[in-house]
Order: sequence, then C-alpha cells, then structure tokens
Amino acid sequence: NNNLAYYIPFDILKNNYNVLNTEFNLFTYDYKKLIVIFNRYGIKVPKIVFDTMISAYLLNYETKDDIAYLANNMNFNIPIYDKKEVLSYEEASKRAILKAKFIYTSKKELYNKMKEEDNIYLFENIEMPLAKVLAKMEIEGIRVDKNILKEMGEEIKIKLELITKDIYNYAGCEFNINSPKQLGEILFETLNLPYGKKNKSGGYTTDADVLKKLVDYPIVNCILEYRALTKLYSTYIDGMINCIREDGKIHTIYTQTLTRTGRLSSIEPNLQNIPMRSEYGRLIRKAFIPESNSVILSSDYSQIELRVFAHLSGVNDLINAFNEGIDIHTKTAMDIFKVPQEGVTKNMRRQAKAVNFGILYGISSYGLAEDLGIPVKEAKEFINKYFDTYPGVRDYMDKEIETAKKNGYVKTIMNRKRVIDELKSTNYMIRNMGERMALNTPVQGSASDILKKAMIEIDEIFEKENIKSKMLLQVHDELIFNVYDDEIDKVKEIVYNTMTNVFDLKVPLDVDIELGNNWYEAK
Repeated sequence: NNNLAYYIPFDILKNNYNVLNTEFNLFTYDYKKLIVIFNRYGIKVPKIVFDTMISAYLLNYETKDDIAYLANNMNFNIPIYDKKEVLSYEEASKRAILKAKFIYTSKKELYNKMKEEDNIYLFENIEMPLAKVLAKMEIEGIRVDKNILKEMGEEIKIKLELITKDIYNYAGCEFNINSPKQLGEILFETLNLPYGKKNKSGGYTTDADVLKKLVDYPIVNCILEYRALTKLYSTYIDGMINCIREDGKIHTIYTQTLTRTGRLSSIEPNLQNIPMRSEYGRLIRKAFIPESNSVILSSDYSQIELRVFAHLSGVNDLINAFNEGIDIHTKTAMDIFKVPQEGVTKNMRRQAKAVNFGILYGISSYGLAEDLGIPVKEAKEFINKYFDTYPGVRDYMDKEIETAKKNGYVKTIMNRKRVIDELKSTNYMIRNMGERMALNTPVQGSASDILKKAMIEIDEIFEKENIKSKMLLQVHDELIFNVYDDEIDKVKEIVYNTMTNVFDLKVPLDVDIELGNNWYEAK
C-alpha cells in the first residue's frame, strides 16, 4: 500500500535490525554514511539499490549532508536541520517520514533523468559499488604513529623560532608576524619595499600573490617559509593528532559527491593535499604505518592525465611516444629543443614537463613563466613551439572549447557530465577560467573514473580470493594498501594487473608499485 510510512527509531532498529530484511527494493540518501554508521552498531546493511544523493550529484545538483537542501531544490519542502535543535519524538518522526517520502517520490524522476543523460552505467557500475568500497576504507582506517608526529612538531617549532629571529633581524624590530596589519607596515613603511597596496580596511595587502613578487628580499622568503610551516603545524601535526581515534587510527571521510570533476576528496583530516613539495610535508607520511607483519603498498598511476589526454586528443605523436615507452617529458624536450635523446639535459626535461602539464591545465604564458622562473616572452615561445610540434593538440583544444560552449557542458570517458556556466560569463577572466575547466575536466574526470573502476575491481578480487590485506587510502592517482607479508606477491600482482587493464585507452596505463615500512618509504 502506497500510503504506509513507518518511523523506526534508531534505538529500536539497533536491536531488531532484521526488520530491514525485506523483499522490497530499498532506497536511501548517502549510502556510504549508512554503511559506516550501521557498522558502528554492528548492524548488517541490507542491499540498497538506489542512492538519491549519488544520483543527484551525477545530474549536477548541489548535494549536502542534509537531504533537505536537495529536496528544497527539487520543489519538495523539508525543514533544514539545525544541529542545535532538539527534536521531539513527534517532530523527528514527521521529518523522517518527509525525507523517506522525498527519497521515494524523487527516485523515478532522478532515474529517468540519468537515463536521458546516459549516466546509468556510471551510477550502477561505478558510484554505487564505490560507495561500499569507500565505506570499508573509512571503517578500516590507517594506523598513525602519534609520537612521530609529535617529534616532527617539536622540530618544526624549533625551526619556526629560528625563522622568527631572522625575520626580526631583517625588520630591525620585533612584531607580530601573524598580523597582516603589522607585517604590512614593516614591509612597506619601515623597509619601504615595492608593490605596497592598501586594502579596503586601510592596511596593506600581504597575501601570497604580493609576497611572491618580493621573493628577492630575504625577509619575504623567511615570511613565506614561516607561513608554510605554521600551516603545516596546525593542519597536519596538530590537526592529525586530534584525528587519531582510540584505535590508534585515522579514519578519514571521503566526500563522494563534492568535486565538479568527479575526483574524490577527503575530510577530517584531508589526506589528499599533504603538501608534497615541502620536505616536512613529505615526512608527515612517515607517521602512517602498517599493522604488524605487514607493509604499506602504494600503487600509483604514472602520468595518467597525460595518457588520458593523448587518448582523448588522438594526437599520434603523443600516442606513439607512450606506446613506444619513451619518457614523455624527454620526448617533448627532444621535439621542442630539436635534440637527440642523449642531448636532453635535466633542465630541458624539467621545462618540457612544465609545458606538458601546463598544456593540460590551460596554463598561460604568464603562469608558465612563473612556474619555471623565466621571462614571459620565453614562456610564450615555449608554448608556441609545443603547439607547432604537436599541431593536433591545438586543434583538439579549440574543438573541445567550441563544443563545450555550444553544449554548456563537458563529459568524461564514462559520461560523467560537468555543466560549465562560466563559459557564458560576460567577464573575460571568468570565461577564461571556464575554458580551462572545459579542457581539464574531461582529462581529470576520466582519470578519476578509471581509478574508481580499478578500486571496485580490486575490492571484488580481494573478496573473491579471501585476501586479508586491505585497501586503506586513495589520494588522487594513488592507492595505499596494508599488505600482510605472506600476501605481498599476490596483492602486487592483483593490483598491477587490475590497474593496468581496467580501461582500454589508445595508450597503455602504467603503474608504479612501491613497498615500505610506512607511507613515506612506499612512495
């Protein structure tokens, strides 16, 4: 009967979860969270066939933790829950039933829209199974050694004290480095440095953009390092120590329905942007350790975005370079500088690499100049040489932007769609940003689709073959596992074969696998 709605309070459900064993199809909002919460209370999760949150995300709706946001966007009124509210039993059951009704009634509309958009494969074969894999990873967590983090924290504190002394010496006096107002006065009045610009509140602007122009002055270099280290300390040392639970592990939460490209991100803590360019940033990974009789295994797609780009653009020179197994940055350097392979210097390869990745992200000659520390004119020549060398690339990019403008969206290889309203903007800067998104999303999004598919397949094989090793983390193009000593060869083989064969591109997928006694060593 369509008119029946029951509210089962959690306390009752905890002890009688067999009420969920039903022959009905079950729908929910945020399947992954459901699995994680049920697991905490030892409740077995029934098979869920439809997640409104994932479906809405694939259709470019904005979703939040609270289902009310989506409901109100779809003309269905549910009060937004305020965490400070204490709901009466009546009010709680009324709202729960409203939510259930929304999930039930919107399912058909969402499903039909996904059908129209050709998103069913992505929904049924990627995002729904992925929710289960991510839930397992969140439940498992990863061991973190608090003492290593504390020692690093002490080291960073000492370094900060030294830098602070240096800054005071250069300034000729002591002041509060964390106060933009005081810092501005020191830099632009006391020391009279150039580029001093006042903001609305009458103080000087001291953000990274301004300071970057002043790196030739020793005090500014110190300030940039001071800022980087304080951020590292508060976010990753303090932040991570606070996230370690009683079981000695960090259980990061993956946001499956957040990014516009389809990439996963993580929160509490965010493990995806540990700054890998700074030595301390890299060292933080030392604190991530395996269980006993185990190692940490890291498997990393090598240059997956450039490979996807070669596939999507269909440019033969790029495709051949990957198929012949030549290092792509060396190949680009050979072509741009017109030298044989043995003539490519380290610096040439570095410059070619910056151009290769720059092209992916629609970088301007100004941006490239900044990355390489060369004059803008020289950077512009580089980019032009690149386009002359690979004429197909510019054609592909022009066509891609034109199609995106016409359609208002772009798609990945698995039909993940991203609407780009920025392309319609009358503001040149915003439109330009839209063009960069139109070029980058199919590349980044397709790479992410491929990795998600690999995660699901690895998980299936682990289950089928009763592997006790576990997938723990996903960081962009990299997967991290806890692998028991007696399963190393087997897991290496499963991971390598699955990741390299998961999707058929015009170029091979390449994977680097490393083992270590912590995440730092395995990288």
